[in-house]
Amino acid sequence: MFSILVNSLKTGIVTEDRPFDARPPFGFPVIDFTRCTLCEECARSCPTGAIHIGTTAPGQRTLALSYGSCIQCRECVSACPDDAVSAGRATEVAAYTRAQLTQAAAFDVDPVTGRCTFRQIEVQPGPSLEESASRLRERIEGRLGRSLHVRQVDAGSCNGCELEIAATTNPFFDLERFGIHFVASPRHADLLLVTGPVTRNMEIALQKTYEAAPDPRVVVAVGACGCSGGIFGEGTYAAIGGVDRVLPVDVYVPGCPPRPQAILNGLLVAMGIREARLKPESAPV
Repeated sequence: MFSILVNSLKTGIVTEDRPFDARPPFGFPVIDFTRCTLCEECARSCPTGAIHIGTTAPGQRTLALSYGSCIQCRECVSACPDDAVSAGRATEVAAYTRAQLTQAAAFDVDPVTGRCTFRQIEVQPGPSLEESASRLRERIEGRLGRSLHVRQVDAGSCNGCELEIAATTNPFFDLERFGIHFVASPRHADLLLVTGPVTRNMEIALQKTYEAAPDPRVVVAVGACGCSGGIFGEGTYAAIGGVDRVLPVDVYVPGCPPRPQAILNGLLVAMGIREARLKPESAPV
């Protein structure tokens, strides 16, 4: 016992003072729309369809990137011949709706050459970040304060997200310093942290867990699978898809799996302490 205490004193404090400032070497892809020629190589290389190219009108096309479906595989970064797609470093990517996880841009098509040139960033329909945050704050009415009790629910995860969730409790990230605690029963929980595509065998169990949690219950979907069904898709023989197919989701935390910083950010966004930041630093406005 004495040797353990001595080693602890020698090690000192290892908790990161500013966990959101530690930028990982790879995050979500960032598209520089001004350099993009809409060659479609990124969309063809994407295994989950997170990058979508469509035609809105004659002479106009759109390119959309959904972080909700992105598994951060880097295939689009390697495939882009114009170096318009790069590896981002953002970890504060939590959002209140699926639409807020999507970045889109409009392009004009030259009728002679067929070359596409960037025109403008497309604004996604639905409430803004500020409006969504206000609605969530009104619903919980400040009852969470600066303390949050979390019940984690695995609705069909591969366990990758669970590993990252467990990492938030280690001495480096130390989520309890933010007043966040995991509990064993949904009856004691303020928030349900749900991972995985909702499998058909877990649908009823997930619904009952939600019903057992007291109001105002908050739901956070974690990971690409929880946000959109991920690589498993939606409406298959085994899985229903994203968590919002079964429960009303208040906050989405994308990633495959999301890093501990991103999960912490999502929980703090749910508490109303931090605002979600969706636009990568290098994306044009």
